[in-house]
Amino acid sequence: MRSLIAAVCLLACAPAFANDTSAELGTGGLIFTRSDAIEMKSEDPFISRDDVRVAYKFQNTTDADVESVIAFPMPDIESSPYANVAIPEAGDNFLGFTVTVDGKPVTPQLDQRAFAGEVDVTDELRNAGIALFPYDESADRLIGAKSAAVRADWIARGIIVIQTYDAGEGMQDHFTPAWDLKSTYWWRMTFPKGKLIDVRHSYKPSVGGTVGTAFVDDGKVGGPMLETYRDRYCVNRDLEKTIQKATDANDGYALYTESWLSYILTTGGNWRGAIGKFKLTIDKGAPDALVSFCGKNVKKTGPTTFEMLADDYYPEKDLHILILSKMPDAQ
Repeated sequence: MRSLIAAVCLLACAPAFANDTSAELGTGGLIFTRSDAIEMKSEDPFISRDDVRVAYKFQNTTDADVESVIAFPMPDIESSPYANVAIPEAGDNFLGFTVTVDGKPVTPQLDQRAFAGEVDVTDELRNAGIALFPYDESADRLIGAKSAAVRADWIARGIIVIQTYDAGEGMQDHFTPAWDLKSTYWWRMTFPKGKLIDVRHSYKPSVGGTVGTAFVDDGKVGGPMLETYRDRYCVNRDLEKTIQKATDANDGYALYTESWLSYILTTGGNWRGAIGKFKLTIDKGAPDALVSFCGKNVKKTGPTTFEMLADDYYPEKDLHILILSKMPDAQ
């Protein structure tokens, strides 16, 4: 069952990529080793285009201490010369991930592996002095310094591709990483018997988007993307009417740009039972923005915020959010 805060709140799925489009990377919450001893008493995610903050309360329900491995899977980065992916920061910690336990900062370990197709090439890249982060600015230069035989081998194996373009010095060949990066932060944690533990983490989300409104086609709400948006973001008739009215008033041109966020809810089900109390807060950023997402019993709690509360909650679907913002020159 879906509900939507019509006309004033809406969220989205990416259309075919263009130069003015960037794709979002799905991110989510914590995962820990499967255990019937630990209950998640509450989960409170706050999601905006600027940051994601999640607060949890876990409880060990047994009469003995339990040690577990806690993990935060970063979204996979699929390196492609044909895709434009929104990455908040450069480097290994490309989401700026931080975590605290009972108010004290934790320094998690980072496990990263690089794959070309299904083949793990992590050690090969590290031994060659190449950063695993595929968008590292030094990659082209360092790969170019390798022997012609090594480069030819890497091209044949799909580790790199050659792109020819002008970077300010005329048309030249550039060596572009084509491997995929898988990253996971993790740490060990002890849950004392009977104790309630407060765990919080935060990061900058990967926000995709595009100029214009994908489900406005030739001045009318409709076209091939509309059903996708209805399913993925629960765009409803009231929102469609609002967009159509704004489009008509703008001489048939779309008045809104899109932002997309994805939050993975379904991978964290290793605790004992359902989430005791679930409180989702979404901030659309600007009072005149629109936001759409699928949820139950959603309420507006402020000029830009919406809240969903649930008891004994077990997520069945991941969360996809569409934010529609007025173009800078729109009145």
